[in-house]
Amino acid sequence: MTMRIFISRDAGAVAVGADEVALAFEQAAAKRGVAVEIVRTGSRGLYWLEPMAELATAQGRVAFGPVTVSDVASLLDAMAGNGQHPLRLGVTDEIPWLKRQTRLTFARCGVIDPRSVVDYRAHGGYKGLERALRLTSDQILADVTTSGLRGRGGAGFPTGIKWKTVAQASADRKYIVCNADEGDSGTFADRMIMEGDPFVVIEGMTIAGITVGATKGYIYIRSEYPHAVEAMNAAITAARCAGYLGTRIGGSAHEFDLEVRVGAGAYVCGEETSLLESLEGRRGIVRAKPPLPAHKGLFGRPSVINNVLSFAAIPFILDNGAKAYADFGMGRSRGTMPIQLAGNIRYGGLFETAFGVTLGELVDEIGGGTFTGRPVRAVQVGGPLGAYFPRALFDTPFDYEAFAARDGLIGHGGIVVFDDSVDMAKQARFAMEFCAVESCGKCTPCRIGSTRGVETISKIINGERVAENLAVVEDLCNTMKFGSLCALGGFTPYPVLSALKHFREDFGPAPARLQAAE
Repeated sequence: MTMRIFISRDAGAVAVGADEVALAFEQAAAKRGVAVEIVRTGSRGLYWLEPMAELATAQGRVAFGPVTVSDVASLLDAMAGNGQHPLRLGVTDEIPWLKRQTRLTFARCGVIDPRSVVDYRAHGGYKGLERALRLTSDQILADVTTSGLRGRGGAGFPTGIKWKTVAQASADRKYIVCNADEGDSGTFADRMIMEGDPFVVIEGMTIAGITVGATKGYIYIRSEYPHAVEAMNAAITAARCAGYLGTRIGGSAHEFDLEVRVGAGAYVCGEETSLLESLEGRRGIVRAKPPLPAHKGLFGRPSVINNVLSFAAIPFILDNGAKAYADFGMGRSRGTMPIQLAGNIRYGGLFETAFGVTLGELVDEIGGGTFTGRPVRAVQVGGPLGAYFPRALFDTPFDYEAFAARDGLIGHGGIVVFDDSVDMAKQARFAMEFCAVESCGKCTPCRIGSTRGVETISKIINGERVAENLAVVEDLCNTMKFGSLCALGGFTPYPVLSALKHFREDFGPAPARLQAAE
């Protein structure tokens, strides 16, 4: 009887030795004459346990981890003899960190072979597309709108409204564009889904194409994601061979095809109009709006531009119905959010749950506090342009409006944790430095404001005319917030002003900060 062992090929797992572990299993099995099938999946998102190996049993998959090459021989013997092992974690689905989640978007990630259409279909894949092919465009739009799905890339714009705008636009050609330029620090959900369940993105984009009348789609992936590029290209080829891309999709009269384009490494290309400029072969510079991309987008045609996670949520909605998705969440934040826990945290990884869980629950209970064991001092939510929240705000529900009410944003769902050794003045300066380096340069508030911000915060740190320079920083932030063309300059004030508001004691001469810490 052949043993089936599942090991992640996700970049995060590969970085800590998953390829070497998989090879060691093959070599150990050959040496022992044991029949083994190694299935390379995506990651389940429990990164502190990677590389994790799962054994198929009658009771379900049983997990072991984190596995090193030196563990493989004894682990294989234990697996073959159905015995115990120090690395045994139990039935994978019963691991508390996984069991507590509500996995709608990531249901198949870490479960299926991301190169196999057959495996994807065996786990419920393409049911959403099959239903969409039986519906009219208006019926699909009604489902997407009723579900309450909002953009998962950061802006939180209602997906149904965007699709309806493109569907109603008149043009000889329309496009679907997937923004996979995941550049925020502490975020990795887009990469995980592309590497672990690429067909769900393809299916979501295909449904979008059918809905709005587009026949061509592009997936714009950052160059730093070579594993994701390879996975998406392999999945596109497999989907095309299986009749789910190209002409007569699923035996219907519809036509839709996809192509991967790799970005050149600019953070600003995560902004949709800069992305379009890059996709058209030009330097990534922000376009003034209007016109909106829904009216005049890629190559001047109406275009749907959504994030990876937005498209990945669509198949569930079409398969299970709008109400099934909308029943999760709170207020205007419906469905689930794949939350990424990173930074100085004990249990880092991806945790998908319905909107409404508090920041404190995410950091203290689910994340297990800091990796160093020191007290949590600050948490940045929403990437490098997100606000810093102190422990006093840990009762904030993870919800678009709740965060906005406290001058924050959930962005792409990334959470980066800092312990009490962090210097918040340096973090504020880093935000300005980041903006200065990544600015496309088109608008003055972003290009010049961020540079002046670095200089002014440096003066504050050095104790130069602290009160006057603090006033200058606040004025700069207001100018950038309301005068910048895009969110890069417009959101940079969030980390700076939140650091000033909640950690004022860090801004001034070093002795003052040290005294405050004591």
